[in-house]
Amino acid sequence: MAVGYLYDVVIDCPEPAVVAEFYVKVLGGEIVDPTPQWMTMRTPSGMRVSFQQVDDYSPPQWPGQEHPQQIHLDVMVTDLDESEPLVLALGAKLLQGSEKSTGFRVYADPAGHPFCLVTN
Repeated sequence: MAVGYLYDVVIDCPEPAVVAEFYVKVLGGEIVDPTPQWMTMRTPSGMRVSFQQVDDYSPPQWPGQEHPQQIHLDVMVTDLDESEPLVLALGAKLLQGSEKSTGFRVYADPAGHPFCLVTN
């Protein structure tokens, strides 16, 4: 049984509108739920890719890890309080909690990659 389902792939960037428009032209689709700090693209297949504004953004460099790739997954769950112990038991580490039952919480996977559990 899975904890949740992949809801979004989130990419850090300095200008969400610019990067989102680039990928709409590359992949097709449309922008949904835009704000100045966050743009979401829905691809023709229905996949969501979001672009998150990061102040003092430092772009990744390939190859090398001095400036690693900056991306994380959002996992949609029904209840944060029920899902949190499940991901912790799988080896996740809580990075930023929330007292609220809706919204999001940030975790690291066993290799340290961030991901979020999110609710509506």
